[in-house]
Amino acid sequence: MRRRMMAMTLVTFVSLAVMLPGVASAEGESVTSTIRYDDPESGEELPAVGVAITVTDANGEIVAETATDDEGTFLVELPGPGEYSVLLDPDTLPEGVVLRSPDRNPAVVTVQEGQAGRTIFATTSGEGGGGGGGGGITARQVAQLTWEGLKLGLFIAMMAIGLSLIFGTTGLVNFAHGEMIGWGMLVAYLFNFYGVAGFVGFMHDLPAPLGAGINLILATMIAIAGGAALGWSLDRFIFAPLRRRGVTLISQMVVTIGLSLVLRYLFLFAFGGVPRFFRDYTAQSAVSLGLVEITPKDMFAAALSITVLVGVGLFLLLTRMGKAMRAVADNRDLAESSGIDVQRVIRFVWTIGGALAALGGVLLGLSEQVSWNIGFRTLLLVFAGVILGGLGTAFGALVGSVIVGVGIQVSTLFIPPELKNVGALVVLILVLIVRPQGILGRKERVG
Repeated sequence: MRRRMMAMTLVTFVSLAVMLPGVASAEGESVTSTIRYDDPESGEELPAVGVAITVTDANGEIVAETATDDEGTFLVELPGPGEYSVLLDPDTLPEGVVLRSPDRNPAVVTVQEGQAGRTIFATTSGEGGGGGGGGGITARQVAQLTWEGLKLGLFIAMMAIGLSLIFGTTGLVNFAHGEMIGWGMLVAYLFNFYGVAGFVGFMHDLPAPLGAGINLILATMIAIAGGAALGWSLDRFIFAPLRRRGVTLISQMVVTIGLSLVLRYLFLFAFGGVPRFFRDYTAQSAVSLGLVEITPKDMFAAALSITVLVGVGLFLLLTRMGKAMRAVADNRDLAESSGIDVQRVIRFVWTIGGALAALGGVLLGLSEQVSWNIGFRTLLLVFAGVILGGLGTAFGALVGSVIVGVGIQVSTLFIPPELKNVGALVVLILVLIVRPQGILGRKERVG
């Protein structure tokens, strides 16, 4: 069963590598975006044609002046990597259309060597100026934000299942899980751009994947293996010895906090503090599916997330190891007395949790950006999904994460986007007031 699942995963990745369109490797640096707006009369989303765009470099010198084409898209070739400002002239927007967040104009874009930088100018009707702007709420906005929420929820679920399984089998709250997410993202980025030379500099003259970057699909497979290796190593060399010595869960939790700090600032030292983008599939035009605009990379990322999550669910339900994991999470002492090797199960949970965290980190970086601390910033949402669904339950983590993701995105209809994470926490509080054990959690006797 395990070999069959591995073979299916390999086929999925290879298929995505062949099918997924995008910018596989940019010849030079550029910046691009597509600007669209909702037509209040027809309710359709239309391209904003002829919108004036000015791109300046870090010294304030104008690099290019252009306008959006018939698809609402502009593309500006840049003289080299660096930080650029992209200014949109709001007077050239269609009548009745304004920027949703005028304070984000101009947008600052950091472009790495060989990359196509991308910026977003969100528009709305009426007076704009924040969530729930003066133009009112349209069906297209609700549909688009719901899709974005489902996508984010799937990514959070990928990361949350590992955290929930670790808690279920060990009782440990792992605050270093965010760095396991960031580790997968950064490993994929290094192999995507530099190959093994990203770790061993003197190999830069060798062919890919030793001295040059490789396709993001292959880099993701390496990142998954790296995430699994990190999870295995953390349990083998740190937490298994602590369990053998009878160290309390509170002390182990403090160890995870220390690990989180150490790994996070190692990432900052090695990677730098400037957000970046993957080399592949960065700039893509969205495809209209009814009321929703979806880029091909997001479509495939969501499909891959669903495939993996379904695979994990089937693994937990149908395989011997999956049943053993559920037995240990349900009653560790009874499982051990029944002949289950609890320590082996825990080691496997750490390994698969690291692999899922790494894959979730790569998908999150592909959807947003690659950053040294994105795992730490995402950890709050992961905890929210786990707690909402029910601590220690893998299926609860899936349900809770999807609710958190949708709540975050849809809340921007009513509040500024800067406060959107508050929406997830409000949903968490309201659900827990009604059902303190979480959606799929079990009631427990206290005292």
